[in-house]
Amino acid sequence: MLRNDWNRTEISELFDQPFNDLLFQAHTIHRQHFEPNTIQVSTLLSIKTGACPEDCGYCSQSNSYETPLTPQKKLQLAEVLTAARAAKDSGSSRFCMGAAWRNPHERDMPYVLELVREVKAMGLETCMTLGMLDSSQAERLADAGLDYYNHNLDTSREHYNNVITTRTFDDRLQTLDHVRSSGMKVCSGGILGLGESRNDRVSLLHELATQPIHPESVPINMLVPIAGTPLQDAPKVSVIEWVRTIAVARILMPTSYIRLSAGRESLTDAEQALCFMAGANSFFSGEQLLTTPNAGESRDAILFEQLGLTKEKVKVDVKATAVNAMAV
Repeated sequence: MLRNDWNRTEISELFDQPFNDLLFQAHTIHRQHFEPNTIQVSTLLSIKTGACPEDCGYCSQSNSYETPLTPQKKLQLAEVLTAARAAKDSGSSRFCMGAAWRNPHERDMPYVLELVREVKAMGLETCMTLGMLDSSQAERLADAGLDYYNHNLDTSREHYNNVITTRTFDDRLQTLDHVRSSGMKVCSGGILGLGESRNDRVSLLHELATQPIHPESVPINMLVPIAGTPLQDAPKVSVIEWVRTIAVARILMPTSYIRLSAGRESLTDAEQALCFMAGANSFFSGEQLLTTPNAGESRDAILFEQLGLTKEKVKVDVKATAVNAMAV
């Protein structure tokens, strides 16, 4: 049964279970809602990199910090479509596009809408992360065929101002409301290792699991420290705690895709297997995420063979997509 009325005490008690008991419960629930040996694979591309006015304390793309990143202007349509075709050929079912904006300006909207239509016409699921959206922008993205919109909460409401000051926690929730109201699916999760406590992780998952509708995709990232950012020396969170967080997320949001996201390249094959046992059933493929390294496709191929995993096939209605593309 899906619940949206979890309280923090219940979530804390899940975290506090013996590790094997927690994994058993999470894996049992996972099997009730998903094929346990199938992983949804996405590819992520930065379509505009760096020079972001936000001050997220973990991010190499912020204008506020001196990091090794070289900013890049918007990619040309042809470059994005070439990357999308390669992603589809490699077995990805979803193509995600990210731009380092506080929010898209109106001059950017024709560009992003065309990207959505063209990538969707290939028969791929589409996802974007462009910063904050107003209701009109969300509706236009939905009309263009965008399947998912990513906007992470990052951390708990209580810890949030220690990480970001240029937008509020409620600003993020408002964007999620606009996305949900438009009919798009919500992709929203958080990052471990931002100097937060276990209570903050409880609070983050509580916020996600008590949304009117659970986010359809929930990325559980691990901080990849970036030189020059305020969080470059943040205390590391153990892999066991990461696995616990994934397992609790699976129990709280049984029908959501739980994505093993940033930081995955640091895990051994056995540690990734634990994450899948805990309920993770989605990840990014390729050598790089937006700006940080990722486990490569050759390593993933070996992992899939070792664990007997298969990639989820795309769920886009290709015929309907083609009709919509012709109508534009």
